[in-house]
Amino acid sequence: MRVVPGSAGSGLKVDAPSGLVEGARYLPSPNQDARPPGCVPELIVVHGISLPPGQFGGPWIEHLFTNSLEPSAHAYFEQIRDLRVSAHALIRRDGTLVQFVPFGMRAWHAGESCWRGRERCNDFSIGVELEGIDSGPYEEAQYTTLAALVVALLEAYPKLRPDAIAGHCDIAPGRKTDPGAAFEWPRLHALVRRGLESPRGSVSA
Repeated sequence: MRVVPGSAGSGLKVDAPSGLVEGARYLPSPNQDARPPGCVPELIVVHGISLPPGQFGGPWIEHLFTNSLEPSAHAYFEQIRDLRVSAHALIRRDGTLVQFVPFGMRAWHAGESCWRGRERCNDFSIGVELEGIDSGPYEEAQYTTLAALVVALLEAYPKLRPDAIAGHCDIAPGRKTDPGAAFEWPRLHALVRRGLESPRGSVSA
């Protein structure tokens, strides 16, 4: 298991004033803006992404979120050349975490969405992308890093709650399917509980 930054199973820390994960790689995305007045993080949305579809590795997700994707690099990229999207963070297959948007800002990840009767989820949510596909399993290292990030976010933002974690498919049913049926929600929730019960926020066994 691997949590970045830090050693395997270690906790992460979010600096609430800056909205950044301490020690993590920060690659600012232009696809962000201020949350509406009075809106703070109250929901964590889990996504799945791969670029090109079904392929892992490479710089393409980072290029997409920073508007630097070269359409000629792959036939699929021509279809999304004008897409302007981002997430607060991306967790690679090896558990590495890259941040694109400070958590206090609004990332453009949810699109048309609704959670518990409340629309415009971008206004009050944090979007976390996992490198993966709907039909395939996610890696152990990704669950470890995601759980550690969730624990850190719960500690940094008082209005977030452990039951306020949803998939993109849950807030945009019929339009989105990620992170997919292969994502193990019980596994994530168990790791988060373990981290919340640990004095150091560790999610490792």
